Amino acid sequence: MKFKSGSRRRALEYEKDWVQRWKADKTFERSVEQRPASKPWVFYDGPPFLTGTPHHGHLLVSTVKDVMGRFHTMKGQRVERRWGWDCHGLPAEVYVEKALGITSKKEIGTKISISDYVKECRAAMVKTGTEWEDTIERLGRWVEFKGAYKTMDKEYMESIWWAFKQLYEKGKIYEGEKILIYCTKDATPISKSEVAMENSYQMDTDPSVFVYFELEGDQDESVLAWTTTPWTLPANVAIAVHNDLEYSLISYEGKKFYVASEAVSRVMQDEKHQPLGYEVLKRVKGSELVGRRYHPLFENRGPQAHRVLHADFVMAEDGTGIVHEAPAYGEDDYELCKRESVPVVSLVDADGNYTEGRWQGENIWEVNKLIAKTLVEEGKALKVEYVQHEYPHCHRCGGKLMYRAHPSWFMDIQGQKEEMLAANRTTHWTPDVLRTGRFNNIIEQAPDWNLSRDRYWATPIPVWKGERTDGTEVVKVFGSYAEFAESTGKMLDDYHLPEVMNLTFELDGVTMRHIGKVLDCWFESGSMPFAQFHYPFENKEKFESSFPADFIIEAIDQTRGWFYSLMAVNVGLFGKAPWKNLICTGFINAADGKKMSKKLKNYTPPMELMDKYSTDSFRFLMLSGPLTNGENFALADKDVGEVARKLSMIWNMYDFFTMYAEVDGWEFSGTLQDPMPDLSTPLDIW
Repeated sequence: MKFKSGSRRRALEYEKDWVQRWKADKTFERSVEQRPASKPWVFYDGPPFLTGTPHHGHLLVSTVKDVMGRFHTMKGQRVERRWGWDCHGLPAEVYVEKALGITSKKEIGTKISISDYVKECRAAMVKTGTEWEDTIERLGRWVEFKGAYKTMDKEYMESIWWAFKQLYEKGKIYEGEKILIYCTKDATPISKSEVAMENSYQMDTDPSVFVYFELEGDQDESVLAWTTTPWTLPANVAIAVHNDLEYSLISYEGKKFYVASEAVSRVMQDEKHQPLGYEVLKRVKGSELVGRRYHPLFENRGPQAHRVLHADFVMAEDGTGIVHEAPAYGEDDYELCKRESVPVVSLVDADGNYTEGRWQGENIWEVNKLIAKTLVEEGKALKVEYVQHEYPHCHRCGGKLMYRAHPSWFMDIQGQKEEMLAANRTTHWTPDVLRTGRFNNIIEQAPDWNLSRDRYWATPIPVWKGERTDGTEVVKVFGSYAEFAESTGKMLDDYHLPEVMNLTFELDGVTMRHIGKVLDCWFESGSMPFAQFHYPFENKEKFESSFPADFIIEAIDQTRGWFYSLMAVNVGLFGKAPWKNLICTGFINAADGKKMSKKLKNYTPPMELMDKYSTDSFRFLMLSGPLTNGENFALADKDVGEVARKLSMIWNMYDFFTMYAEVDGWEFSGTLQDPMPDLSTPLDIW
């Protein structure tokens, strides 16, 4: 073999050439097959959304996964690397709705049938993921795409049914009603962890209103309550004060009303923050107001409603120290009114429109400001003030979220919290402070997990219900397709909605119908350790010998996402943590320190970076920076360029060699032998 000076190829050429050589030679497949199954090293590959596109963060964790896999392969261990796809949930539905021109959930079933909508979702998810494969291949990562698991696969979904029934029979899943974060555009509840994980709070400017609630009796007195959600006022059923707070009776423009004493000077100001001309008539303790009744602001909600209650959560630091209670739309309000036997009034439908009253048919957000202004004009409110505050928005559609009393199915996290904390203590994290701090605190503070979604494209909750003639409810939960067939007499090709929803059956003389809800896709991704193997219906020994995983890695946002769902589901089922070792990475930001944004165009796409500087340069930077220690990193193109410059020193040696090989006419004979016996000088030996 002859050598020619200046023959060095660009990284773009030789890196792509090596990928093709690996493919042709089946190097990856052989590296797995040649290692014994008795010496496995297991890691779980968290499934990305099939509708998404690979970004720098995905390539960071893929680089670590590839390096760790190669390292343990070199140690003689068998490292199977199987890709997975998250195909279900709102991300997929939003993607399809944009393509179909659907603007709200109510159009599903009218503009397009549920059946056709689900078919469109499936069709969109059956694409090959070419962009992902091309990018991961360009990164040089070894992973099996061909046998990738998909959360929409029939077998995967059966394992989800099994898990649901197991948890239900253990008493860890129950049906109930709670105040949930709710998206009116997508018409489904959303978990608190999703809102927190996606940093979905935005700064909004909303109207707040100071409302008079006239107390019963002949004293002509009112209480002045403050709210930043005027749309909830038609659902008012109670007023809350604090027993120990002092309240002042104010006289202003012919009205007498109570305000917390320490809030008086702040409340009694005009829009220019100048004091209003008011008089303090007397002062009383909140306990003297508790028990009094008041006239309804709108509709009379019955004898148990329209009372002044004591509540520990009432404070005087904001507002008036008097809180209006609409228990259907607030967590604290709901708990208080349930405890005090005050009725819960729901008057907003799934799309955010009023179902009764003066604004029937109107959307709550569209009339929010109008309600506040109307009350002032009618003399039922003192004033309107506009406040800037952080308010949650849907991380998928961008719409404002509401808090709403909603029937759902929950996983009892409270009941297994100590088990989860104990399991967390058995794991090893890099950095460990995230295990002992952030993740431990997330588990400590976690509410019961809202598992159900009022959507269509996800694994249906395997629950059918019916009612006996005496009104008692009958519930049937399926844990396999065989159980389903035994009751319904049918095996289906597809177990998505609406197929399962359309099937009814008789159970002890009761007609059973599906509840029409699907599972949170985080429950599905948290089930991947066993569901990828169709456990327990197949591969029982394979799963049990590979659980828990030796290693997992994702970014810090997954402490509320995949890490949490993995821990919750698998501790619930198997009583132990599903991983032994974990690396939690920080975020890759743009060079200016801001979040990478297509709109701002403040970053270079990863494929362009790798083509320009080399994949090795990109990978080396990812591994050598602070990211794998949970810290954020501002990525500038010049950083990759600097690594490329340093790596080029290796190629300088090659250039030096080829230059003199060409001059001397030296050729490689094709045989390799150790030259050490023929060397005598210390420099040559070194």
